[in-house]
Amino acid sequence: MSLPACKACVGAWPSRDQLIADCGLTRAYLHDDQFFPGWAVLVLKRHATELFHLSRDERSRLMEEVSGVAALLAQEWQAVKINYELLGNQLPHIHWHLIPRLPQDPAPLEPVWRIAHEPVRLEPAALASAIDRLRNIWPHHLNQAPGKP
Repeated sequence: MSLPACKACVGAWPSRDQLIADCGLTRAYLHDDQFFPGWAVLVLKRHATELFHLSRDERSRLMEEVSGVAALLAQEWQAVKINYELLGNQLPHIHWHLIPRLPQDPAPLEPVWRIAHEPVRLEPAALASAIDRLRNIWPHHLNQAPGKP
């Protein structure tokens, strides 16, 4: 199901040029604000606003996808910690913000939403390079993920 007014359903957000991977139930994108390097969003392909709107199997698969993308980001950016955010107040569509917190983090004990900053937009070449790097390691990462035979 998709809703015509939902920006995620109609493809108005996130930008297609920020797509990292099709993960199954979700698609992973590099967030447009890279003040926190590696900030990504994982967007459910179908419209749902709450985890309890998903079947048990979908919830389980969703958490596996969240975990897989988080591990990829942690590895690529050598994160000290990954922040996981599932809010939906501004965009009522299930999407996870996965935010690597790095050693040089300006406020490691604060949620990213509380850190005043100017959004960092990557130049097109830098954005393409980051996306390509993630796309290239994504298949290898899936084969090396914990729990895989």
